[in-house]
Amino acid sequence: MQTESGVPTSAAICRFQAADGSPSIGWFDGKLVHDLSASGAAWARSISALLAAEQPITTLTRDLPASLPKHDPRALTLLAPIDDQEVWAAGVTYERSREAREQESEHAADMYARVYSATRPEIFFKADARRTAGPDGAIRVRPDSRWSVPEPELALVLSPSLRIAAFTIGNDVSARDIEGENPLYLPQAKVYDGACALGPWLVPSELVTNPYDLQITCQIIRGGTPIWQDSTTTAKLHRKFDELVTYLGKSNTFPSGAFLLTGTCLVPPDSLTLQGKDEVTISIASLGTLTNTVAENA
Repeated sequence: MQTESGVPTSAAICRFQAADGSPSIGWFDGKLVHDLSASGAAWARSISALLAAEQPITTLTRDLPASLPKHDPRALTLLAPIDDQEVWAAGVTYERSREAREQESEHAADMYARVYSATRPEIFFKADARRTAGPDGAIRVRPDSRWSVPEPELALVLSPSLRIAAFTIGNDVSARDIEGENPLYLPQAKVYDGACALGPWLVPSELVTNPYDLQITCQIIRGGTPIWQDSTTTAKLHRKFDELVTYLGKSNTFPSGAFLLTGTCLVPPDSLTLQGKDEVTISIASLGTLTNTVAENA
């Protein structure tokens, strides 16, 4: 049952567990979730089908049958809103991120300064559906990392044509000590089981008035007590979304669409590392709240 994942301030898409255990797609109207799988529409069969329709989500959902089953979102088990998509991420897109990457790096601090100001952004593969946790799911830290942190990020939800169809919340869990030891260790620091979380809601891009002015808040709770919290705004983003998407699409195709994490500037202090049972909560204005717990073992 979902009780802690929050709801967006506008209509949104979700992926949830149906009564028979299968995944279903839902349309949240601000109060209730309409079961789109019962509509029979081809685009409502999956997130991939929804994105492949290449139409604004609000257009697709404009005239839903009144007979569709409706659910209280608090009574649903919400799933990660991903099926066949890849998750990619952009790095060093905020000045604070550049500073943090320079501080953690033992040998190549100037490299991050150059990436921050370069024409070509840093873009890397992050996860597939199997490695991605949904709302209230378990995220993980590597057992060979001494310093792992959450990285709260605004995520772009892209159609196969790389149109920004929606926005959601992402957590780019990272082993900062491994990355700082050598930049070539980036894949090991970033790509492993449970190192990514997405959701709970896909808010149509046409319903987000200004995605460059969204407040992002992250909190870590340990043993029921908040041990760190900070906030920022996407107004501090150094790169534009179209720029990041353009470089993602160079020599790359995404038949099922893709997710692109746009970077973070919320960085916990050097003395803090995630531990088993820690709860990480990320809220983004108008998009809702994503909550995950750190698994106790690798």
